[in-house]
Amino acid sequence: MSQDAMKKSVAEAALKYVEAGSVIGIGTGSTANFFIDALAEIKHKIDGTVASSVASAERLKKHGIPVLDLNAADDIAIYVDGADEATRFLHLIKGGGGALTREKIVAAASRKFVCIADQSKLVDVLGKFPLPVEVIPMARSYVARQMVKLGGQPILRQGFTTDNGNLILDVHNLEIIDPPKLEAELNNIAGVVTNGIFALRPADVLLLGTPEGVQTIT
Repeated sequence: MSQDAMKKSVAEAALKYVEAGSVIGIGTGSTANFFIDALAEIKHKIDGTVASSVASAERLKKHGIPVLDLNAADDIAIYVDGADEATRFLHLIKGGGGALTREKIVAAASRKFVCIADQSKLVDVLGKFPLPVEVIPMARSYVARQMVKLGGQPILRQGFTTDNGNLILDVHNLEIIDPPKLEAELNNIAGVVTNGIFALRPADVLLLGTPEGVQTIT
């Protein structure tokens, strides 16, 4: 089974978590795109969506699915998004697509976070995938020096600006033994907007695409 077929299968499996008459938070990236396409089939059942990126909002609108501003949405029933890495403790690394800050905000505002990924994303310890850290431009060098002190190797994501107008440092060589602790520590560095560890608000459900079918980890 191809990687795309596994992504498609978990995206379709996530539809069962969609409540009629609710607002759905939507993530960003290739797996989230499969979910958007699947959601189009039942768009008449939902009140609307909140998108974590401009790209996702545009894809939703193309399907004729209403996109709401988060500030106008009272209650988001579920947030559905992919991950770059995930553990069995439902801790994640996200932000390969650069939308980590908005993803983290929408995840925090949602009652349930359903993460959809193919089996290649499941790891024992986070950190092989370079950790994205969104930084205010003037703090780039300062934050990079702090990352080096923590044992990381920060590399500026070239030619990339986030939807918020900031930069991303991709931090290599981290072995993230205690994800909630490191997430909080990095977010306390002046100039960091947020980082791609999702552990203080982990996923509630991980739907993992495998050649044998969809595996559910809770």
